[in-house]
Amino acid sequence: MSIGLPVRLLLTAAVITTTATAAGTSSAAPRAAEPVRDLEFLGQQIIPTGTLFEGTQIGGLSGIAFDDEQGVFYALSDDPSAINPARFYTLQLDVTDGTLDDGDVKFTDVTTLLDGSGQPFAPNSLDPEGIALTEDDELIITSEGFANRLIDPFVRRFDLDGSQLGDLAVPTAFLPDSPQTRGVRQNLGFESAGVTPNGRYFFTGSEAALVQDGPAATTEAGSPARLVRYNLRTGLADRQYLYLTDPIAEPPVPAGSFAVNGLVELLPLDNRNLLSMERSFAVGAPGTGNTIKLYRVRLNNADNIRRFESIAGMVDDIRPARKQLLLDLDELGIPLDNVEAMAFGPRLPDGRRSLLLVSDNNFNPFGFTQFLLFAVD
Repeated sequence: MSIGLPVRLLLTAAVITTTATAAGTSSAAPRAAEPVRDLEFLGQQIIPTGTLFEGTQIGGLSGIAFDDEQGVFYALSDDPSAINPARFYTLQLDVTDGTLDDGDVKFTDVTTLLDGSGQPFAPNSLDPEGIALTEDDELIITSEGFANRLIDPFVRRFDLDGSQLGDLAVPTAFLPDSPQTRGVRQNLGFESAGVTPNGRYFFTGSEAALVQDGPAATTEAGSPARLVRYNLRTGLADRQYLYLTDPIAEPPVPAGSFAVNGLVELLPLDNRNLLSMERSFAVGAPGTGNTIKLYRVRLNNADNIRRFESIAGMVDDIRPARKQLLLDLDELGIPLDNVEAMAFGPRLPDGRRSLLLVSDNNFNPFGFTQFLLFAVD
């Protein structure tokens, strides 16, 4: 494990000023973005696949949110009620020594998600992926759905006790039909979730292009995904933005084997600036086959494409969200699992903000749940 490895970035003052409280806590209006400083890697903790907590298997951690008031994280498992009922975990993070070592991440609770009838979700009725905390202490959870079985993706509000509170309506363009000519692709739906620091907006996005918008990423080209912004005062999806993903980072071996790249997480810095995470995987690629990249995303001047059911043939004429590479996690020089989740965390002893990344081990016996800690200067 490499401790204290500095990585030069261009972040914004919004990281310092508007994330000093939880993503679900009110704050002053965001300041204009200013360039600065460093992201420093502070260590990792690995939890082996098969580890149990309160009768459930820890794994599939695809989304994470920080509750600044309680000083805990909520980590969502993407288990579709197949191994154990759909659930999220409550975690504590000990950063008192300014590093992340074995034992610093502690699981303290597990909460079962309940459907509209107050019962645990039936097996394979949802595919939970993203989680965010609002200023009203509600959780917004996204599900990719199952396009191959016409189970729609959802954006849904839950209480911290796991009970369901209501839906945020998903735009028609994202809903799969049969035969599929529209909507999210199988396993390429809503992976991401994030609430702006002032509590006004919620962001999610498709992992790759909608069926009617264009192809998924290949080793030769990226994919025209869509970001969705919900106004939490009205509950409506008021804006959509074009987000161009990278191509698949490495070719699969042998050729034709499974490979993917897509948008898996969004972390708002303010109303117009976000961090995004793209995860690429290819069977037989070097190392674990995973390539993880963090980007700074700017929505200033990006076109609102909400009114278009399809953007096929229009992509070159649309002003997309602008992105700037901040970090390729390969630079850390450590094996990477399927890292998919990201959240700001508590202040470190030196006053810097912590940033926690988490992997989804896919419940793979050869994989691992990986927590990576960074300091934002």
